[in-house]
Amino acid sequence: MKLKVNAKLDPKFEPLALVCREMREATKEDGQDLVIGIERNKGYTTTYKTRIYKDGTGHDEENFAFIERMTKALLWVAGGYKVIIAGSEVVGNKIKEAYTDGGLRDFDVHFMERVYEQPFVVEVVSLENAPKDKSAAAPIGRHLDGCRIGFDAGGSDRKVSAVIDGESVYSEEVVWFPKITEDPNYHYEGILSAMKTAASYMPRVDAIGVSSAGVYVDNRIMVASLFLKVSDEDFEKKVKNMYIDVAKEIGENIPIEVANDGDVTALAGAMDLDDDSVLGVAMGTSEAGGYVDPQGNITGWLNELAFVPVDASKEAMVDEWSGDYGCGVKYFSQDGVIKLAPYAGIELDENLSPAEKLKVVQGLMKDGDERAVAIYDTIGAYFGYAIAFYTEFYDIKHVLIMGRVTSGEGGALILERAQEVLDTEFPELAKKIQLHIPDENSRRVGQSVAAASLPEIK
Repeated sequence: MKLKVNAKLDPKFEPLALVCREMREATKEDGQDLVIGIERNKGYTTTYKTRIYKDGTGHDEENFAFIERMTKALLWVAGGYKVIIAGSEVVGNKIKEAYTDGGLRDFDVHFMERVYEQPFVVEVVSLENAPKDKSAAAPIGRHLDGCRIGFDAGGSDRKVSAVIDGESVYSEEVVWFPKITEDPNYHYEGILSAMKTAASYMPRVDAIGVSSAGVYVDNRIMVASLFLKVSDEDFEKKVKNMYIDVAKEIGENIPIEVANDGDVTALAGAMDLDDDSVLGVAMGTSEAGGYVDPQGNITGWLNELAFVPVDASKEAMVDEWSGDYGCGVKYFSQDGVIKLAPYAGIELDENLSPAEKLKVVQGLMKDGDERAVAIYDTIGAYFGYAIAFYTEFYDIKHVLIMGRVTSGEGGALILERAQEVLDTEFPELAKKIQLHIPDENSRRVGQSVAAASLPEIK
């Protein structure tokens, strides 16, 4: 595979964006159509249409390798507990085998079962019975009328704003320690206290919007790092409905909407840009994503880009948690920087934490060290090809990057190299997509106003 912009420190990088392009080209004359569908709560379904080699023509392994990566990607982009493969029994049955308890994708199966509280299934159907897209009917976000509370639950501080007709009349940030606290009452009291404070600055509360890291289904907390130390039993009893319970204490029948912080960041960016089709990517401890669709709405998708593969090379680094290779977490996070350091000739002290290792590389970057420059140059090439791959699933006009990996000169170089990839390898995308690093201050204030705008006042 020949790349027009090389990943300087990773000569074995095989962008999935180019794998998609090559498969389309190779099967143009004599391929067969295939549809992947992912179904989640309320029957909402997201589909991806593609083309593969015809069954039984000696390409079964290539077909499976390609569709397995695309299924994995769509599963973590949209989220769901049911995979539907339409158009190939051969590939469908291999996917079914992979997505079983103890199978190749055991981690994905159990994660999704926990999120959606349903057994994970794979269905194989004919092309005539291919699934259709079914999206969430109710748009959330951009509602600015009335007196609203916007709450942003971070791992080190919690932010709350009182917002009246789109203007923040009061904001506060309070340091807290949710990730190291076992007692869920600590979290409950902290959230309630913040909301009561915001409420005291308004004549009434019409709606509550919450931005928080984690996975949320129907405003219930399904998976969230804020409750890392809380026991499974307490999580079931006291955490799952925590935001709903707190809202009831503020007032009966107050509409509440809880969304992933990545989505709210993308929404804040969309409101700031006064545009739609925005993909937000945060490169920090992990890779987080958020998306605002062409109608300006949050989709209810999972957007867990950390687990979306971007590299088809079987020699790509494996993520310790999911046990899978080539996924975003090892490319667009502090792990991505640390992974590349030895290839750049930088030795990092093993006693340092990942955050401290990142700081060492950032310090070298600030001093103009060519080795550090090569790391960010490589991440930029990765990212340009990843953006092209993300367009397989998202309609994108703007990409916002944020997070500690993107601070300083490194972030500017990532965008510069990513832009070069789009310009040279995907000129049709370069005409359409703009890359941005949002201003930190406007992002912080914008986040709580965007959170407040989530629910609609009936």
